Amino acid sequence: MNNKPLTYISYLHLDELLSLQQPRSAGPEHDEMLFIVVHQVYELWFKQVLHELRRLRDTLTAGDSPGSLAALKRILTILKTLVAQVDVIETMTPASFNSFRSRLEAASGFQSHQFRELEFILGHKRAELVGTYPEDSAPRRVLQTLLDEPTVFDAFFRYLKHHGYAVPDSALNRQVRDSIQPSVEVQELLLAVYKQNDFATQLCERLVDLDEGLQEWRYRHVKMVERTIGMKMGTGGSTGVNYLRETLFKPLFPDLWEIRSRL
Repeated sequence: MNNKPLTYISYLHLDELLSLQQPRSAGPEHDEMLFIVVHQVYELWFKQVLHELRRLRDTLTAGDSPGSLAALKRILTILKTLVAQVDVIETMTPASFNSFRSRLEAASGFQSHQFRELEFILGHKRAELVGTYPEDSAPRRVLQTLLDEPTVFDAFFRYLKHHGYAVPDSALNRQVRDSIQPSVEVQELLLAVYKQNDFATQLCERLVDLDEGLQEWRYRHVKMVERTIGMKMGTGGSTGVNYLRETLFKPLFPDLWEIRSRL
């Protein structure tokens, strides 16, 4: 039995945490520490966002308006922090990054399974990405599970039904493996929601904020990569900036954008 008193250091496992930054370059190159810290912090924030998104999905399914709005507020605040972190890594010049870039070998942000999990739970599902992780690995199992689970927007349909809105069967019973596509029926439903101007309308607007916030982070990430490596091939064999550009301006919740001109 461990009788040692709990301390700040032991509670946060600081000894282990602060030992995880291990540059690979000779010297090491000064900016490799920054590169590691920023990306490790990103992964910690992704972990928290996933934690909050699962709560959001649960509160929406239960019809809990205050709980859902609180979860969205926290997620949106974290997204602002993720965007702000780009300013930190952009203090690193192309020359300083290239001084240790070869040490990354095939390592690439494309391999971040937590970001894929975040995309899946928000509805941007691509079954082929599951196979990019080793069989029987934990990331592959989690992604496979999320592939077959309802998304946040599916949970929002349940929320609307819980509060008496006439949600079309095509929305309630859609194939959750599919990415969310625009639907005339859903757009008519959302227009009816906005006419009521209740908690459901507030949730619609916060979901738009979430969609916009993630697109903002993608844009800042693309520009950061472009100013750091230009049009070079990305680490891990990706096409770098060209691949990242393909992810821009693709809304997670297209129906919430489609109705803007009709409100």
